[in-house]
Amino acid sequence: MSQTKRLLCLSTAIGMALSSTAAFAEPSAELIEAAKKEGMLTTIALPHDWCGYGAVIESFKAKYPEIQVNELNPDAGSADEVEAIKANKDNMGPQSPDVVDVGLAFGPQMKAEGLLQPYKVSTWDEIPENVKDAEGYWYGDYYGVMSLLVNKDLVSNTPADWADLLKPEYAGQVALAGDPRASNQAILGVLAAGMASGAAAGKDAGEAGLKYFGDLNKAGNFVPVIGKSGTLAQGATPIVVMWDYNALAAKDTLAGNPPVEVVVPASGVLAGVYVQGISAFAPHPNAAKLWMEHLYSDDGQLGWLKGYCHPARFNAMVKAGKVPQEMLDKLPPAESYEKAYFPTLEEVDANKAAVTGGWDSVVGANVQ
Repeated sequence: MSQTKRLLCLSTAIGMALSSTAAFAEPSAELIEAAKKEGMLTTIALPHDWCGYGAVIESFKAKYPEIQVNELNPDAGSADEVEAIKANKDNMGPQSPDVVDVGLAFGPQMKAEGLLQPYKVSTWDEIPENVKDAEGYWYGDYYGVMSLLVNKDLVSNTPADWADLLKPEYAGQVALAGDPRASNQAILGVLAAGMASGAAAGKDAGEAGLKYFGDLNKAGNFVPVIGKSGTLAQGATPIVVMWDYNALAAKDTLAGNPPVEVVVPASGVLAGVYVQGISAFAPHPNAAKLWMEHLYSDDGQLGWLKGYCHPARFNAMVKAGKVPQEMLDKLPPAESYEKAYFPTLEEVDANKAAVTGGWDSVVGANVQ
């Protein structure tokens, strides 16, 4: 089937899935009106090629044209989002984020620091219990597994596992998709590498991951550049450690120029959950709540899945027949996820502390 026909079929299937559930979990008329009166929603750290966010944002605008979406610093990391709320808590202007999308470890941290306000979306019951705060201060939105995005023009032998990246043939080729002192994606990339060595998830794997990247750096294989589809295409970072959904989206964007391969490593298969939250100081709290309703509606969840992310309501939606088969077929083979490990919040916190505290002294590479 041609790509055009596949897209047409996919579009039709999505439309059928949505039309059959359009009346499900609609936000209240009162919330919609209150959000329209505020007239703006300020987001942060949402690149349009991350998890299908470009289309998700556009669909929100199409639903609510009266609400302007003000997008701050799309390439920011989770720590940057936390600092943006802290720095602007007394500022009701356009530099103050209404909502955040951060790594799992940052949700409880932000709640403890009084940076979030509670809100439970209409589809709350379909969000798994182990990835949401019981009081509604933060809640899981999507997950993926750590993978390798490989530029096949420059890398003749595709690495199959973490240990392969230490080989001399990968000199000056391996990068992380963020600064491991601030980026949740990079922090968990270090955890995955540590788990591949056999260390238990948490502090032990964090320390093992630091040793691994220290060895990678000493071997001359690690590149201290934040890896993206652009740096990969330019040859600056031929192999990038990133979430599978980001890698698959980059593959689509590059469209064969250069040809790329997305690999889920044979060991250390780490699944990572991101979470949503509303700033305790949100200038537009009702628009923020309406945004959350959009994200957790069938429409929003399928938007993330189209961007290769497994949304929080994925299992419930599949069971209810709400996910088109064409969308499932575009994801990596199911066996790639069979060994995926979902770390506990405690393990994520312990790893984060080990990685952010030890990167400079153990690895010594200033990623930027």
